[in-house]
Amino acid sequence: MPTRCLFVMSGPPTPIAPGSVLQVVNVGDEVPNFNGKTQKGSLSFHEYITGSWVILLSYPGNYTPVCTTEVGMLAKLIKEFEGRRCKVIGVSADSVANHIGWIKDVNETQGTDVVFPIVADENGKICKIFGFSRPSDLAEDAELLIGRSVIIIDPQRKVQLRMDYPPYVGRNFFEIIRALDAMQLSLYNKIATPANWKVGEDVMILPSVNNQMASELFPKGFTEIKPYLRITPQPDMD
Repeated sequence: MPTRCLFVMSGPPTPIAPGSVLQVVNVGDEVPNFNGKTQKGSLSFHEYITGSWVILLSYPGNYTPVCTTEVGMLAKLIKEFEGRRCKVIGVSADSVANHIGWIKDVNETQGTDVVFPIVADENGKICKIFGFSRPSDLAEDAELLIGRSVIIIDPQRKVQLRMDYPPYVGRNFFEIIRALDAMQLSLYNKIATPANWKVGEDVMILPSVNNQMASELFPKGFTEIKPYLRITPQPDMD
């Protein structure tokens, strides 16, 4: 049974001291914990996501055009995440009061109702831990600014996917949902999804599963194109 998913975002281009050592959370890593204040109260990241899938996103800035449209689109798609038992939360390098003002703008301009909490990361420590920062230029003493990243985390708090975007490219939340569907299906079944896969389409049996085991695990049958390439109808999604 799929569990919840979390959305996290970071805010305006906030400089971090030159020479700081950045920690980068990569695929396979367990995500670090943090405590934060939001417009809905305080929370512990690990406690909030216990037993949940997590989608963690960083944002270059509040009151910026791309971020405003992204938060608005997420709010419009909130039922899609909830249907996949996904929690939604934000983290931004701004104050709680700043988030409240920005949310009003998002609701007004995007025709939405943003209801998820946003963590205030005014000193940039959370974004630094997750490696959401980048040099502002190539100079050795350049300030580090918050970037635009996507991390999908499984219920064991392990990173399953990471994507990094330039600050001027808005993310495609339909692709994020598609990737989440593929991960939830793949982690609970011995399958992989082909290129451009969508819910309802055929999947591929893992090479580690022999044909005898495949016959037991996939009662709908399978087609062997090559010994390593076997196609089967998508298993049911709980």
